[in-house]
Amino acid sequence: MRTYIIWGTALPFNGGEKNYLEYLFPRPRRLITSVYAANAVLLAYAAGNSLVFAEYTIEAVAPDLLTDPSHSVLSPVRLVAFSCLTFAMLLHGLHVEGGLRLQNILGMSKIIILLVVVGSGMIAATGRLADGVVQPNNFESWNKIWEGSRSGATVICACLYNVIWSYVGFSNANYALAEMDRPARTLRIAGPIAIVVVTIFYLAANLAYLFAATKEEITGSGRLVASLLFKNVWGPNTERVLSAFVALSALGNVLSVSFSQGRVNQALGREGALPFSKVWASEWPREGPLAGLSLHWAICAIVVFGLPAGDAYNFVLNVVSYPLAVINATISFGLIYSSIRSLPREFRVGGFSRWFDFSLGVSAPPTPTSRDHIDIPPPSPSLLIPVLTFGTANVFLFLFPLVKPPPGTEPYETLPYWTHAAGGWLVFLLGASAWYLSRARGRI
Repeated sequence: MRTYIIWGTALPFNGGEKNYLEYLFPRPRRLITSVYAANAVLLAYAAGNSLVFAEYTIEAVAPDLLTDPSHSVLSPVRLVAFSCLTFAMLLHGLHVEGGLRLQNILGMSKIIILLVVVGSGMIAATGRLADGVVQPNNFESWNKIWEGSRSGATVICACLYNVIWSYVGFSNANYALAEMDRPARTLRIAGPIAIVVVTIFYLAANLAYLFAATKEEITGSGRLVASLLFKNVWGPNTERVLSAFVALSALGNVLSVSFSQGRVNQALGREGALPFSKVWASEWPREGPLAGLSLHWAICAIVVFGLPAGDAYNFVLNVVSYPLAVINATISFGLIYSSIRSLPREFRVGGFSRWFDFSLGVSAPPTPTSRDHIDIPPPSPSLLIPVLTFGTANVFLFLFPLVKPPPGTEPYETLPYWTHAAGGWLVFLLGASAWYLSRARGRI
């Protein structure tokens, strides 16, 4: 979070990581823009939660359809997910104000839903479960908690991808900073508060599941674990109610991701970084990024209908997280480099060690220079420690998916374990190839 707050304060424009990478790599001209454009355009950020919306909606309305063994292209889950993506595109593209209003309402409703989930878990912790539900006793001993767990770097990496998915929206605000009132202040206040709130709810919700269900039930429920919690605590008749609320929560995420992604595509179009740039940069017909949204909608639709049914969600999660880890590592170490570069040369060479003191900092840092006219703070423990930790963690996240996981911990049912890593690097390669072709044709 600290990394994005500093970058967002220094470059308060729409586009997020695109701006930070362009600042770090201005040469060769437009190369990094083309690489990032491929990442932004070709990855289906909203597809994962559209599938979650579809599963919970069907669970609430017609649960028998989920037991249908058919994995056809036109399965109920795929069709409902497609409808969700289409609704988000049309709403944000044709009625920006209405889309923001609904998005904010659903965002607030998530807090209520999470409170209900956590409250149900607290009731389960007292031993009060629905009739016929066996006490899970997951916390009866330390060994019981970790029974059946696997260890190893590749296993930890796979788990972190799933955990990070719960926090990945923290960067969404950086994609639309130009539309904020006082963006620097908003980032500094809202960002940390959001991370703390999500962390508390994340831990509390997972404890709630473990108080209400056995680990076998949880792992066997797939993405319907919240419905399992409600069924075990309040009875099967209430399961559909929570499923409907979780579906609305997933819809809120799809709206949020689509809102930011449409603006990223629009910003790339305005800079001429995409083929048919004038189309994607358009605000036709209602002063919204309908064209940019439609581009993201098309990519998400391809993923929803094209991937194997059992692997679609995990692939989306991983293929989005993998290149993001590469980008996060780059902008983290780049921020440290830029911070040191913000110091006068004579201070960097001879005085940096005198100032950088982890205890108190014996002297104040000098006033930063106006290099490239942006304000990067000078290096200090409050900058270096969190940014270095964030960067190192992301290096771990993009290296270890290349290592074969132990048997039984593969991330996919049918796809090879390295599929998302290959997909992430392929996207970067496509962006670099597009840049090379444009340069060869004299367009850059």
